[in-house]
Amino acid sequence: MKAIGFRTSLPISDENSFLEFETEKPTPKERELLVKVAAVSVNPVDFKIRQNSAKDKVLEAPKVIGWDAVGTIEAIGSEVSLFKVGDEVYYAGDINKPGSNAEYQLVDERIVGKKPKNLSIEQAAAMPLTALTAWEILFDRIRINEKDKGKSILIIGGAGGVGSIAIQLAKKVAGLTVIATASRPETVEWCKLQGADYVVNHKDLVNEVHQAGFQNIDFILDFVDTYMYWDVMSELIKPQGHIASITGSADPIALNKIKGKSASFSWELMYTRSTFQTEDMIEQHNILNKVADLLDNGTLKTTLKETLGGLTAENFKKAHMQLENNTTIGKIVIKF
Repeated sequence: MKAIGFRTSLPISDENSFLEFETEKPTPKERELLVKVAAVSVNPVDFKIRQNSAKDKVLEAPKVIGWDAVGTIEAIGSEVSLFKVGDEVYYAGDINKPGSNAEYQLVDERIVGKKPKNLSIEQAAAMPLTALTAWEILFDRIRINEKDKGKSILIIGGAGGVGSIAIQLAKKVAGLTVIATASRPETVEWCKLQGADYVVNHKDLVNEVHQAGFQNIDFILDFVDTYMYWDVMSELIKPQGHIASITGSADPIALNKIKGKSASFSWELMYTRSTFQTEDMIEQHNILNKVADLLDNGTLKTTLKETLGGLTAENFKKAHMQLENNTTIGKIVIKF
C-alpha cells in the first residue's frame, strides 16, 4: 500500500519533510478493523508530532501520522462485533499506532463510529478528532448537563477546528450562551456561523467580555495556550465555575489563583482512552455515533473549510504549512 511519512523531523519547507513510500498492507487481529481510507483531515497534533518525534535522528522506517479518517471496512479481526465488512466509518484513531495518512489503516472498533450518512466523505473526515475532543471536554470533563442550560461559556480559539465544533455543541446540544474569541473579520464571521452568541477579541479579553455584558463566566474552554491565558481565565471564571484546556503548558500553572473561587480545572486529551485502554474506551464509539446522528439531522454541521485532492506528500506539506502559520479556519481535508 502507499503511505505518506517521514524519517526525521524537518521544517515543512524541506523537500523531504514528507516522503511517499510503499509498505505492507496490515492484517486485522482481535477487535481491529482494516479500513481502506478515503479521506483524512489534518490537525495541529500532526505537525507537532512531525516536528518533535524524530528530532536529531533518522528513523529506520518512515513514521506514518494522521488522526482523522473516513473509509470503508475491508477486513475485520476475530473478535469484532460492532461492524461488518463494507461498513463506512469515521474515527480519530490511536496516537500510539500508525496513522491514517495511508491507503489502509488498522483501528480498534471501540474508537470508531458509523460515517454520517448525509455528509460527503470530505465533510465527514473533518469531524472525528475535533468532535471527540469537544464532546469529552464539555460532557466528560466539565460534565455539563440539563441543569446548566442558559449558563455562559467562553471558548478561547473559536475559529479553529476544535473551537468550531465546540461552539456548535455548546450552543445547540448543551443550550449554553456562547462567547467565542476571534480577532480577524473572517474568523469573527466564522464563529458567528457556528452559532456563537458573542464574539470577542482575545487581545483585550477581560474588557471585551465585560463589554459583552458578562462580569464572570460559568465555564471556560482554552484551545490556544493555558499559560498565556491563565491570569485572564482566573479573573473571568465565576465562583464554583470550571476551566478546561486541551493545550498543556511548558510552565507551571498557578492553580492557587482559582482556589478562593472554589473553581475547578480539567485537562482534556482525546487519546487518553485509547492510550490507557480504559474500561470506558467504547465511549468514543458511542460519542462518534451520537455526533453522526446530530450531523445527519442537521443539529450540527461540518467544519470543513478546504479540500485538497490526492494522497501525495505535496498535499500534506501544504496542509501542515497552513496549520503551522496559524491561519487555518475550520478544517483542511485531503481526499484520496
